[in-house]
Parts: sequence; C-alpha cells; structure tokens
Amino acid sequence: MTVITRFAPSPTGFLHIGGARTALFNWLYARRLGGKYLLRIEDTDRARSTTEAIDAILDGLSWLGLDWDDDVVFQFSRAARHAEIANRLLSEGKAYHCYASPEELTAMRERARAEGKPMRYDGTWRDRDPGDAPAGVKPVVRLKAPQIGETMVPDLVLGDVTVQNAQLDDMILLRSDGTPVYMLSVVVDDHDMAVTHVIRGGDHHTNTFRQVQIYDAMGWKRPAFAHIPLIHGADGAKLSKRHGALGVDAYRDMGFLPESLRNYLLRLGWSHGDEEIIPTAKAREWFDLEHVQKSPARFDFAKLTSLNAHYLREASDESLLPLVLPALEKAADGPLPDVAAERIKRGLNGVKQRARTVLELTGGLAFYVAAVAPVDDKARAILTPEARATLGRLIPTIGAVSEWTEANVEAAVKAFAETAGVKLGAIAQPLRVALTGSTISPGVFEVLAILGREESLARLHSNAS
Repeated sequence: MTVITRFAPSPTGFLHIGGARTALFNWLYARRLGGKYLLRIEDTDRARSTTEAIDAILDGLSWLGLDWDDDVVFQFSRAARHAEIANRLLSEGKAYHCYASPEELTAMRERARAEGKPMRYDGTWRDRDPGDAPAGVKPVVRLKAPQIGETMVPDLVLGDVTVQNAQLDDMILLRSDGTPVYMLSVVVDDHDMAVTHVIRGGDHHTNTFRQVQIYDAMGWKRPAFAHIPLIHGADGAKLSKRHGALGVDAYRDMGFLPESLRNYLLRLGWSHGDEEIIPTAKAREWFDLEHVQKSPARFDFAKLTSLNAHYLREASDESLLPLVLPALEKAADGPLPDVAAERIKRGLNGVKQRARTVLELTGGLAFYVAAVAPVDDKARAILTPEARATLGRLIPTIGAVSEWTEANVEAAVKAFAETAGVKLGAIAQPLRVALTGSTISPGVFEVLAILGREESLARLHSNAS
C-alpha cells in the first residue's frame, strides 16, 4: 500500500502556526514511508475564501520546504461530484429528504436546551411519507445514520475512541439549494484522492464520527485517522496572537529560518528521545505517529528563538547572504559598493555567531556598510575623554602596521597596551565602539582586518581626541 496523506487548509486567512505543523506532520509521514503528500484547498466557504489567502498558504508551504505531490485540488470545483454521492445515497435509501421548517428546527433546539441536551435533529422526516411534503419547500438531504449501537474509530494517536450512535443525529449532506456541506465534501475528496492517512488537529476529532458514517454508508474503506494535539501558549491557555499564533509569513518577516521553524514545530507534540536539534533529514528518517503525544503542546517563543540562533550559526554564509543583502541595500538606498559587499561577505561569519534572527544578523552587519558607524547611546558612554585620548595615541601605532592583517593589528594593539601600561580591555572596548558604534560585535581585531586600514583609521580619527 502506498501511503497518501493530505493537508487541507481553508483559504480564509494566513497559514497559521497550527496549520503549518499539521502540514509538516503529513509531509514527514509521507516522505518517511515513500508515499505521497497531497494539498487540497477547501474553498467551499465562498464568502470568506480569497485569492490572497490561497497565495499566502502556497507561499508559506513553499517557504517551509513542504513540497506537495500532484496538482493542488480545489474543493469547490468538485461540488458536482460531492452532490452525486449524496444523491446516490438518496437513491439507495441511505439518505432522505427532510422538509423540516426553520420553526420546527427552532422548536427542537429550544426543547433540547430546556432539557440540557445538545441540539440534535429528531428524525421527523426519516421514515415519513414524501407525499406529506409541504408544497413549495425545498428539502435538505440528510444521511440516514445508525440509531443504535456505537461507532468506534481507531486513532493512531488517541487509541480506540467510541461514541454511542444515539448521540449522533442524521447530518445534512446537501443544503436546500443543492450545495454539499463540508462534512460530505471532505469524505468524498479523501476517498477520491485515495488518502490512506488523515492526520489533522485534535479539533477535528468530533467530526470523524460523522464522517466515518458516510464511508460506511458508501461501502468505502476508511482511512486511518490520527488526531494530533492542539498547541497552547506557554501559560497553558489556548494559543492566541500574544503567544505566537501568527502566520508563517510573520515568522519569516521576524527573521526566522524555515529549517528552525520546521525543527521547532516538529517538537511541538512529537519527540525522539531527548533530541532537541533535529535537522530535516533526520526528521524524515525518524518521524512516526507512535511518538505523537496526546496532551496539548506549549508554544515557547524563547525556545524557538534559541533554536533559530543555532541554525543561523550552522548555516553557510552563502545561504545567508541573500537574506541580508536586500535589507542592507534598502538601508543604503541602492546597491552596495563593491568594498561594502566584500566586507559583508567576510564579516558575516563573525556576526552570525551572536545573532538570533536574520533581523539581528542584518543589524549586526550594518556597521560594515555605513560610511561612518553611528554610535548608539549605550556605547557612547564608553567613549570617555580618557578613552578618546587613548584612541588618539593608538592611531600612530596601528597606522604603522606594514601588512594589514588580523594577526598584525592584534599584535600592534597588544604592544601598545603593554607600552602604555594599560589593560587590553581598557583599549579594546573603546576601540570596538569607535569602529562599530556598538559595545557588541565580532572580535575587534577581526573587525579591523575586514574594515581595512583606511576605513579603520578614518573611524578612529572621528572618535579620538
């Protein structure tokens, strides 16, 4: 059997973090088992589905590296097929026309509320003579669901889960205008797409009992179901924007790498021993459903940021350059001069060791581009009159370095400190501020070497006395 999974988002907004994790789990499961991972856009809510949302979903999945197999399926385009199945059930006596009026349904709802019970259709038209149908009323089509016994669904995460059929009513398949409902469309699409494993969020679990009744009525083989835990905030509350319930595009804009987000989402509800750093190649090798946890996972923005810092350090300079250059060029109002571009290439490795996001990496490289490094307020306090005077005395010493290399300028500065009888730290920090405008940077001797003699001396002159 070829394993086939699917991700089926509704295009009513961005690709949120929970949906991204669902897509990841489906993608990993299919890839590990050599199967297929399909994408279906459930755009049946025509009032809320937008082209912009579809584009955002496709863009987000592509950025995350979750490539899908075959063409994207759009659910709305298959409405005729969905209605065909409802009508087949109708012709086989497994569904029926229901003419219940809005007033009758309201009465059922109020009666259930008074009895403290959930609203269920009472089956008034289930076995009633169609000849009793009121004139001019367009009926809905309802599934003739089992009324006794129970429905059991084996779940690859939750185990066997059972519900009494008396708790389920005859669900609507076609509305009075002939359009299919979501619950029917999902089942027909999953069957026609030959989906073998439905891996989705736990919030869909109650839908499963109704959906398997359609499979059973049609005589179709049920797929395997796996309902993964929801994501909560670090405080245990339902995930919201304040916790990080944002679109995938927002994480990209905040400077997170797709590989770090994949790793973090993987660990939200799944584990492989004590492993925290799980590159995608390993995830494709290890992922299973047996180790998906049952309880909700907690989103921790600090852990994601820490993980992103790791992936930044591990990333090649060549892969990071395209991420930082556009922002640096925008700040410079145009393409970087060759000398600045070369400094960025040489300095990227040193800066990425301390950066946690691409935004921090870009900001940390900015001093290599600036004509004069602006000194921030915190750093300005380092440049005391005494420090400026020390820099002034240092300039002739390093200016005399014959071959401008990191080792040579380091030796010159250390020799100056020894001759002047001052600690190296008392020189290094003012030197760092004068060169970069900040108290935090790569090694100061690395910075001197990358800036070059002319630029380094110019910055020192502007900050010395």
